[in-house]
Amino acid sequence: MSVIVWWLVTAVMVAAHSASAGSAGVVELYWEVENQFRSPDCTEGVVIAINGTFPGPTIYANAGDTVIIHVKNKLSTENVVIHWHGIRQNGTPWSDGAAGVTQCPINPGETFTYKFTVDKAGTHFYHGHYGMQRSAGLYGMMVVRSLKETLHYDKFEEFNLLLSDWWHLSSTLQELSLSSKPMRWIGEPQSLLINGRGQFDCSQAGYFNEGGLKECNFTKDDPCAPTTLRVKPNKVYRLRIASTTSLASLNLAVEGHQLEVVEADGNYVAPFTVDDIDIYSGETYSVLLRTHNPSPPRKYWISVGVRGRKPNTPQALTVLHYAGASESERLPFPPRETPRWDDYNRSKNFSKKIFAAKGYPPPPEKSNAQLFLLNTQNLMEGYTKWAINNLSLSVPATPYIGSIRYGVKPEYLKFPGPEIIENYDIDNPPVNPNTTVSSGIYNLAMGMVVDVILQNANVLEGNVSEVHPWHLHGHDFWILGYGEGKFRPGVDDKRYNLTNAPLRNTVALYPYGWTALRFVTDNPGVWFFHCHIEPHLHMGMGVVFAEGVDQIAKMNIPREALGCGSTREMFMNQGRH
Repeated sequence: MSVIVWWLVTAVMVAAHSASAGSAGVVELYWEVENQFRSPDCTEGVVIAINGTFPGPTIYANAGDTVIIHVKNKLSTENVVIHWHGIRQNGTPWSDGAAGVTQCPINPGETFTYKFTVDKAGTHFYHGHYGMQRSAGLYGMMVVRSLKETLHYDKFEEFNLLLSDWWHLSSTLQELSLSSKPMRWIGEPQSLLINGRGQFDCSQAGYFNEGGLKECNFTKDDPCAPTTLRVKPNKVYRLRIASTTSLASLNLAVEGHQLEVVEADGNYVAPFTVDDIDIYSGETYSVLLRTHNPSPPRKYWISVGVRGRKPNTPQALTVLHYAGASESERLPFPPRETPRWDDYNRSKNFSKKIFAAKGYPPPPEKSNAQLFLLNTQNLMEGYTKWAINNLSLSVPATPYIGSIRYGVKPEYLKFPGPEIIENYDIDNPPVNPNTTVSSGIYNLAMGMVVDVILQNANVLEGNVSEVHPWHLHGHDFWILGYGEGKFRPGVDDKRYNLTNAPLRNTVALYPYGWTALRFVTDNPGVWFFHCHIEPHLHMGMGVVFAEGVDQIAKMNIPREALGCGSTREMFMNQGRH
């Protein structure tokens, strides 16, 4: 049985999570993207808003629906694209929203129409994928519901929690700082936001005199006032949580309540209960929260704090408010302290609790190819860069999908073997710190089973290795395992989880360790695979998969997706006589 036939057969096992025949509808939206003054953390700055709202409007659809979004760029001096994070774009790779990879960016004053099918239910989000516009606030939630929902929670009892970090330095200045020689580090975020709201110079818990922040005094309709989650006793609520942070890894906890994790990156998982969850940039979760019956009714803290980096950013706080609790009464206890930022064993233990729910297909038993990706920090002519296998990514002016479609074949990279890891000292700064620029593109035939081994290493200076959440466009993948130190071929791969490996689209690579994943090349297109930390991608930390090149060459790609670079010149010349 071929890999693709195998995948189609096993995929029917998750039909309850997908659309039913004949149920598909159309969701059509018209968006204008523009800069506006806002005060997301009580300090005024510039955000990128959609139709005047920040964060952007939440998209609601049912599995199987066609989504059509007309995006008009009203940024006077910047291009724009939008990536639909977690949507696989089967048959519509030009709608993936990755500038230089799947489309030309939308010029100021112009409109581009994204049209795609949301093929399965799940908690997703969207965000800008041009420059560092995610850091400027170009993001929003996307919820795809199932008409055959199997999770048990009270009907209509849902909350969306979109988590982000915020700088007072504009995204343009952030880009310039990171691209300077020497690099000017942008520092830690000034605040964390929950649904676009946070506090920089005050805290709702200021009356406990913790952290040295004064107590916030919000006015009516204050744009930085937290959105309260109002609940009733003895109910089961679904919290849909997404992290679109630019830098920060986060931890979320609800005082006095446990969280039952039931969905990760749009896929059901075997339920498990925790006191708090770690969430990395690019990840989404659904958790079930069971309310009790406090007497008298009261309020509880919802706290979000920084993990994985030494925190210099206060917690984001909002409130779980039980019906009947006093509006003005202060909470009796201070917020729960965020777990220590560098307790990586705690983080790994959470990740290792995530397994696929019953009925999901296991990964294929064997792979056709292994791709080793060594993550390092390097220098290029004095500029600080992130690199993969000593190559720093730079996407071209002509989107890859266009150049492949019209016969301008890029220079594909060769699959590096395990020696790229074996010959590298991951515990110390590199002996040769220099890197070079690269297209970063690999050619993958259809029907392959590909293993990717992500290997972490040290940075340029000091004993530091950072967390990198890696996100794959166009696919879900199975997480086969995590490990410490260097990956050992023939040893560590014998310990892969081939039974109930979870399907994800984003995965954490922990300091000085490795992460292994497996996916099937069943979606013709050109797909980004990159670290979801905004500064890291901006500085070159990513690769690109060209999948089914022969099929891309036959695709009917809308010309408006390719109106730049060499494809633009080609279209112009075709009109000349």
